[in-house]
Amino acid sequence: MWRYILNRLFWAVPVLFLVTLVTFTAMKLTPGGPFTAGTSGRPLPPRVKAQLNEIYGFNDPAWKQYLNYMGGLLRLDFGPSYKFRGRTVNDLMFQGGLLKAPLSVSAQLGLVAVGVALVIGIPAGIVSALKQNSWLDYLAMFVAMMGVSVPNFVLGLILIWIFALTLHWLPTYGWGETPLQAVMPALTLGTGGAAFIARLTRASMLETIRADYIRTARAKGLRERVVIWRHAIKNSMIPVVTILGPLLAAWLTGTFLVEYVFSIPGIGKMYVTSINDRDYTLIMGTTVVYAVALVFFNLAVDIAYVFIDPRIRFD
Repeated sequence: MWRYILNRLFWAVPVLFLVTLVTFTAMKLTPGGPFTAGTSGRPLPPRVKAQLNEIYGFNDPAWKQYLNYMGGLLRLDFGPSYKFRGRTVNDLMFQGGLLKAPLSVSAQLGLVAVGVALVIGIPAGIVSALKQNSWLDYLAMFVAMMGVSVPNFVLGLILIWIFALTLHWLPTYGWGETPLQAVMPALTLGTGGAAFIARLTRASMLETIRADYIRTARAKGLRERVVIWRHAIKNSMIPVVTILGPLLAAWLTGTFLVEYVFSIPGIGKMYVTSINDRDYTLIMGTTVVYAVALVFFNLAVDIAYVFIDPRIRFD
């Protein structure tokens, strides 16, 4: 297994390099720049803009700018922010301490959303499979289809309208002051994931309960509860675990529009504002963090296969 892990980590290096190269190239090809307008939104005077370009190295060739950035990245230095002058990207992403830093806030929101998705999605999928073609099955799949079809930012606005503006039960913005602030963002994120997990669990469970070893277990006289819990559910979780890798990476590193809708000071909201401000280094920093999380969680999912199904081996 260790050889497999080291091999995956080795190939992660060119993947991350390609991510930075594509992101950097896309930013350079995009019209405008971080100094097109000042902090007030008005165009900067040409002389001031020229001075800023010189200070931050924008007059250098693109390949040299990229190499300078990668040199800093190897030292875990994401560079200075062009929007918040005098501050670095590291400061912006990790400011506020362990619990209040934007990256930590996004991780907290992601963990709550993952819990919501698993608690709703897996039981719904199991019940739907065991009660196939019943009203429970049709109801669960209808709700799952609705959850997959409705964009999360639209669902967030609907929840705000119902629970904040109409019922006045929940706050509409912020994070960390009261647990109620986590309810609507977590439901907005977790509902879509729960719907997808429910559909996948149902399909996998239907395939598993029709397998030969399930029929053999029933023929031996095992109770139906034992057959389902000890054999069927565990072996039907592999497809669900597979999608948890990219879902965890997306949720734990910030879901851009949801954090923006609920004004949550996470890395997702920071990413949206950095695009509007053409803050190149902040865009690069948040993209690299997401790419690293994606590689890590996909590797963690591959390792989890061994514990779910002992027949799987890494040679």
